[in-house]
Amino acid sequence: MWQHSHWPSSWFASFPKAQSQLIHYAKECNTVEGNTTFYSLPDINAVERWADSVGEDFSFTFKFNQQITHVNQLQHCEDEVKQQLSLLAPLKQKLGVMMVQLPASFGPAKLAVLDNFLSLLPNDLHVAVEVRHLQFFAKTDEEKALNQLLIAHNANRIIMDTRALFTGPETSEIVREVRIKKPKVPVNVIATGEKPIVRFVGNDNDDDNTACLRPWVKKVHQWRFEGKTPYFFCHRPDNKDAPWLASLFISMYNDAFPGTPIRALSLAKNPQQDSLF
Repeated sequence: MWQHSHWPSSWFASFPKAQSQLIHYAKECNTVEGNTTFYSLPDINAVERWADSVGEDFSFTFKFNQQITHVNQLQHCEDEVKQQLSLLAPLKQKLGVMMVQLPASFGPAKLAVLDNFLSLLPNDLHVAVEVRHLQFFAKTDEEKALNQLLIAHNANRIIMDTRALFTGPETSEIVREVRIKKPKVPVNVIATGEKPIVRFVGNDNDDDNTACLRPWVKKVHQWRFEGKTPYFFCHRPDNKDAPWLASLFISMYNDAFPGTPIRALSLAKNPQQDSLF
């Protein structure tokens, strides 16, 4: 997401007025995880506005629509895939990765379906797959088969890291709600493609977040050193706070690897700190 009702008065407070928050967001970050396409498809005019609002080095990462991934479960959906990719075509090279988020019911018995689906996609489309069936995390032949399939298609395996979210007590109602919604799956780290994606979900305790972010600092640096393009998306129970989590990761990375820094965000202190002192 690139907009939040809280950000104009916090993250973007010192920025000049703009027609949309996307213009500000794209000057701070070089990619965005777009969740809206999972629920509904935009019209072509909206996509053209998005393309015109960002620079040439910005990339959008969108999910395939739920009709494709959850209702049809990747079968008999060629027309829907063509429709969605056609709508996003104005983005051109600004379309970074298309994400295939699969339900927990999509298990090893359906790997042939995933294989066929990936075979139907355009060769120049970067794609990433998120699985939630627990057999794909068991370090058994089923997980090995999934990883080999993704490698064969140069498809990225999305890594969902919710360890920080599930650390410690439920400090608020929103933390409780997000814990119910988010999957609690093992973190098996692997890059099956050239654009590994990490979806990191933190909590409201910076110590917990720091501890769980620390291993990712070295892994992201390793991927960059290998010539890969890692995508690291940060979420908080209330995503109005997500930029500060991203800023924490960037600070940790730049402290560890000052020779290859990531551009810092233009943020004041975390608004949550106001209530602590």
